Amino acid sequence: MSKLLGIDYGSKRVGVALSDDSASVAFAHSSLSNDSALIPMLASLIRAENVGAVVVGESRDKDGVENSIMKDARIFASKLEDEMAIAVFFEPEFYSSVEARRDAGVNHVDAKAAAIILNSFIERSRSKKSA
Repeated sequence: MSKLLGIDYGSKRVGVALSDDSASVAFAHSSLSNDSALIPMLASLIRAENVGAVVVGESRDKDGVENSIMKDARIFASKLEDEMAIAVFFEPEFYSSVEARRDAGVNHVDAKAAAIILNSFIERSRSKKSA
């Protein structure tokens, strides 16, 4: 099995997390600026780390409706999928940044949020396999 890459997509910063080689647990990796260098930097990381799939946080409001950032996140995911010919999945994120702030303080919040999203995806996938 290859690694998974988790993304907490934001308009200014994008949190990045990576799983271990067996894709059983995620770790905060980095926070990147959301600019023209984002896709090339992620593409380089995907190649270097032998990433097999990407998981992007699916952001919704408290009523379950996609919030304003999701349109941009879907465009971003589509570009990354096309650029790298890699599967991109969406994982619901409920207050991942709030939880990350509690765990990380002000440092590394975006990367911690990406790890929370990716760990949620891993856990949900594991539950499906055992059911």
